[in-house]
Amino acid sequence: MTDGDLIAKRLAFIETRLRELATMAKLDRVHDDLKEERFVEHTLQLAIQAALDVASHIVSDERLGEPATHRDLFDRLAAGGWISKELASKLGDMAGFRNVLVRGYQDVDLDIVVDAAANRLEDLTAFIAAVRRKLEAG
Repeated sequence: MTDGDLIAKRLAFIETRLRELATMAKLDRVHDDLKEERFVEHTLQLAIQAALDVASHIVSDERLGEPATHRDLFDRLAAGGWISKELASKLGDMAGFRNVLVRGYQDVDLDIVVDAAANRLEDLTAFIAAVRRKLEAG
């Protein structure tokens, strides 16, 4: 059985990171300000990693199978009725983006970083809402 308290804490952590991005990030400065670039990249990384942690916990506790990749975690959540297939695909893309950030590739495209912070955070918000709905439904 999934630990609702643990999941709730991780979801709140994601919400905090999203709020920080919404209120503190200066996306117009990411290309020119190393501190701003690092803040946005790291905060995105933390939010995505927390979503992966939630997904991993649920997949394990609900016995949804052995995921082969981070992307597969979200596909298994979709198969288990926790999130939609469309959302799983979007979150899978975010997991791939997180891998690029974590591995510190020198070829991180700052336009993609800005786009993720400006236009993709609603995918994490949708993930939070879907997981909470499923937990409440039992």
